[in-house]
Formats: sequence, structure tokens, C-alpha cells
Amino acid sequence: MVRSYAGKIFYAVLCAALIVTAAANSQSAKKLKSTKAKKIVTNTETKKTKDAKGLVVIETTMGNITIQLFDDKAPKHAANFRKLAREGFYNGTTFHRVIPGFMIQGGDPNSKDNDRSNDGMGGPGYTIEAEIGMPHDRGVVGAARQGDAVNPERRSNGSQFYITVAPAHFLDGQYTVFGKVVDGMDVADKIVAVPRDQRDNPLTPVVMKKVYVK
Repeated sequence: MVRSYAGKIFYAVLCAALIVTAAANSQSAKKLKSTKAKKIVTNTETKKTKDAKGLVVIETTMGNITIQLFDDKAPKHAANFRKLAREGFYNGTTFHRVIPGFMIQGGDPNSKDNDRSNDGMGGPGYTIEAEIGMPHDRGVVGAARQGDAVNPERRSNGSQFYITVAPAHFLDGQYTVFGKVVDGMDVADKIVAVPRDQRDNPLTPVVMKKVYVK
């Protein structure tokens, strides 16, 4: 009887130990799974953060222009520009206005059609709150907008932008500058010099074949 009772106790203790070990292993497995899941989320978030700060490349029929956006100075404009680039909004639009010694302007969806008379009048259907502050040095990217008479808040057009080919400080304090060209100013210089009509629209369209976040 003693031997049998001791055996039962040993068996019960062994079973209890196994249950505890199994539970511990289960908890470890859950913790490991949770850690892996957390790591995946962290990596995803890191990728999103990296993408959010990426450069924007404009592939044109005359070469490429690479833009660094001012996320700290004009976050709403920077985020919008990347959003439109990712959506393919700018693909097929043109630089519909070029003025030597000043700037090139584009980003109007109306420029995708064959009607030149409506170029410069379109957009995505919304405007962006002004984030005015950065100076108009050579090679900056600014947002086009309607004049003060109809737009006293100086809200920007949702998609049209310009690139200065020379300092334009007379625009300081009036328009939102949200980026700068870090590569391809030679391309901008070529674009601004093309033959143009009386509305400063290039006679041969300068097309943005593809605009994407790098």
C-alpha cells in the first residue's frame, strides 16, 4: 500500500510538472509569436516612414528631375505631392507654362487633352492651406494658386506646381515653397528654353511621362 500510494503521488507530481511545463512552453510560443508579429509591424512602420520621406522623381520627355520635399516646413504640401505621385496623377501631364529667367509650371490634369486653352485651369478638385515661409531661391518647388482677389487666404492649387530657374524673391511671403530640386536642374533649364506660344505654353509638349516616389 505504501509503495502504491507513493507511486500515485509521484505520478501526480510528474503530471503536474508536465502541465506546468506545457503551459510555460505555450506561453513562450505565444510570446515568440507576438514578438515576431511586433517585429513585422515595426519593419512595416519603418518602411512606411522611409517611403514617406522619399524623394520624388519626375521623368519628362527631356530628362529627369529629382525633388526633395520640405516635410518640416510644408508638411501638408509635401504629403499631398507624394500622394498624387503614388496615385499616378501627374503621369501624362505637361509643363504647360515656361518663362525664361523665371520658372516652369505644370501638374494640371487638363494638360493631358489636346485643348491648350484650358491648360492651367485644372486641379484635383481641392486646395491646400497655405504654408508660406521658405524663400524662392533657384531650383525650389512651389505651389501655384489663384490670385489674392479671389483667394485672400492664399490657398494652393491641389496639384499645380512650379520650379524656379532663377531666384524669384519677389514671390517670398506670397506662395508656398514645399521642395527643391536636388538633381536635374539642367533639365529644368532646357525645358524653360523651349519655343513657346503667346500663352507661354511649349509648342512641343514637355510631358511628365512618370512621377514617382523614389
